[in-house]
Amino acid sequence: MDKLVILGGGESGVGAAILGKEKGMEVFLSDMGQIKPQYIEQLEAEGIAYETGGHTEAKILDADIVVKSPGIPPTAPMVRKLAEQGVPILSEIEFAGRYTDAQMICITGSNGKTTTTLLTYHILKSAGMNVGLAGNVGKSLALQVAREHHDVYVIELSSFQLENMYDFKAKVAVITNITPDHLDRYDYKFENYVAAKFRILQNQGPEDYFIYWNDDPVIKEQIKQMQVEALQLPFSENAESGSKAYVKDGIIHFELPTEEWEIPRDKLSLTGLHNLYNSMAAGLSASLFNIKKETIRTALEDFEAVEHRLEYVKTVNGVRYINDSKATNVDSCWYALESMTTPTVLILGGKDKGNDYTQIESLVREKVKAIVCMGKDNDKLLDFFGDKVAEICDTHSIEEAVVACASIAEEGDTVLLSPCCASFDLFSSYEDRGHQFKAEVNRLVEK
Repeated sequence: MDKLVILGGGESGVGAAILGKEKGMEVFLSDMGQIKPQYIEQLEAEGIAYETGGHTEAKILDADIVVKSPGIPPTAPMVRKLAEQGVPILSEIEFAGRYTDAQMICITGSNGKTTTTLLTYHILKSAGMNVGLAGNVGKSLALQVAREHHDVYVIELSSFQLENMYDFKAKVAVITNITPDHLDRYDYKFENYVAAKFRILQNQGPEDYFIYWNDDPVIKEQIKQMQVEALQLPFSENAESGSKAYVKDGIIHFELPTEEWEIPRDKLSLTGLHNLYNSMAAGLSASLFNIKKETIRTALEDFEAVEHRLEYVKTVNGVRYINDSKATNVDSCWYALESMTTPTVLILGGKDKGNDYTQIESLVREKVKAIVCMGKDNDKLLDFFGDKVAEICDTHSIEEAVVACASIAEEGDTVLLSPCCASFDLFSSYEDRGHQFKAEVNRLVEK
């Protein structure tokens, strides 16, 4: 009987533990931190041994297979010891993939991957397909493989998850874009991060598909350096050589090996350039599964936007408030600013991951009337943007930030929370930041 050790007691870890139990393994789950009550309940109901608040080294090093939470870096002492012993260390997705023959649509990228994943899932679900949603969104893939059966899975994958994937194969691999992010995890070497993202193409053959943004210089350069066996289906804003989805005269054209179809751009439920790309990637993916084009069109027209991604909150005193808390890097903020059509008061700040703000400098000069910095330490933002906007404020809480925005913004303006940074200085997650922002906006009263 194989001894399976799970490191991390979150959604993916508990799912992997249940799948291991289903496959007759001796399972032990260990978490250095505290496991959430709902997961402890699941583990106890399944009779799975676990520990919380620390690792029992002897038990972990006795493993035949380890499934590691994506949040645990390869440099963690316990992971290093396991690697030195030669114990196979897998991601939950790799582990689950060994027990299913379902087709996988896998989506990664620095930005847009959640929206693209949910939109693709929405189209397939609307078409009546037996489809599961997994990875960074939805339920654990391992849990679904253990307890449900789906013909197709749509999976959002981070670079962290891709690090420990080896034999897993995507039928359809999507890379939305690649810009610097999480460089602290990759020795501050951008090429290491790029290589992690491109692991999504592992094991693909000529019968598989690779969908990507045709104008991303990083993707284009990386493709040149490797042999891509999958059929390439790039997308772009305008008609370009090789593009299989593009806009011409306000119409989005999709050109697949089997058929061609189109949809007016203004019919898309999601607005903005970034969402055009997300819709193209999802439309191309869905088109590969023999779904009627009328079904894909309808699904692209009626999809509801993702929470915390350019989410309209409320209009107070003629000022629109937009929650883009999911913008945890500079590139995400670029897309948000690109979609702004009114003078904007921009909230920036949080845990800086080595950001280069020159990326958004020209858009800030063009569209932003004021910046409200919100974080424990705003010095870098104040130094960089101090002479680039008419007004800049230094705040250290969501309450302060929203009050400052309300005092600056005038009728017809937009207040945009698009922080460029991780949330962990003041909040538990970007979701927590977004929820608190919405709560503060809802407290504002009409004058």
